[in-house]
Amino acid sequence: MTHPRLTLAADQGALEFSADGPIAIFAPRQGMDLSDLPFGRCRIIQPMRPDFEAFERAGYACALVEDGAYEAALVCLPRAKAQAKDLIARAAACADRVIVDGQKTEGADSLLKECRKRADVLGVVSKAHGKLFWFEGGDFADWLAPEAKEIDGGFVTRAGVFSADGIDPASQVLAAALPEKLGRNVADLGAGWGYLSRDILQRPDVETLYLIEADHVALECAKQNVSDPRAEFHWADATTWVARARMDTVVMNPPFHTSRSADPALGVGFIGAAARMLAPSGQLWMVANRHLPYEAALDGLFGQVQEVGGDNRFKILHAQRPSRARR
Repeated sequence: MTHPRLTLAADQGALEFSADGPIAIFAPRQGMDLSDLPFGRCRIIQPMRPDFEAFERAGYACALVEDGAYEAALVCLPRAKAQAKDLIARAAACADRVIVDGQKTEGADSLLKECRKRADVLGVVSKAHGKLFWFEGGDFADWLAPEAKEIDGGFVTRAGVFSADGIDPASQVLAAALPEKLGRNVADLGAGWGYLSRDILQRPDVETLYLIEADHVALECAKQNVSDPRAEFHWADATTWVARARMDTVVMNPPFHTSRSADPALGVGFIGAAARMLAPSGQLWMVANRHLPYEAALDGLFGQVQEVGGDNRFKILHAQRPSRARR
């Protein structure tokens, strides 16, 4: 994947660095072309496991959080504005020069306007429905997100995690539909900050609940929200995580966005993972937006699939007999 804005910025001198200073790259997505930056000096700051692993495989130094001082920092804008502001504030606190890159749909225009009020913006590149700009100086301390905030139900969340401001209504619909008995080994794929997991653990028949979550920040919140000793927390890509035992039940509210557009392939990957980890007598319970076409994937991997509930926005799907997935 080429990155025309970075290349144009390099042509304008924005990417001229000293001989040896480290460069922090905040939240880059896998596949992003960073070849205009000096490879050996880049430090990837990324809490999302699939992206972390992709850059690690490519040979980059990767970390969950920034550490120390950097000559420059590149912020790749996320969709959530509170998280974007937090990343910019963190970058400004650890680097002399901050480069911000993102699509217009990720708020690049409005963030540029706000940064102009606080710092000396040295240059702007507009290309491919987005903007890249760079600045020096400025006070962004008030943009730092709080370590945690409490929402309804006493749950703790952080800026940028899915459903940070309240309980996700789809998860509420799924929780209400789950049966009283789920079996001994249960997996919550894409567990987020732990709403469904806490509900699952109200059942005494559950002996081990595996919380699988790719976002390290969300998983740390889940550790605060789910204190039951039966819970095991795994920072992992749910589509590739390998369980040490066959699951009796998999529960999931799978993500379906990589950008502003819906991408059902993400949910299909979760369905395939569920089929692989379930025991032959196991069952899958999932919730999905009504417009997402998951039934074909379920029919291909399970012997019995039913829509068992929901409302005008969401559908609850129950799948059994996953043995066909392993023939």
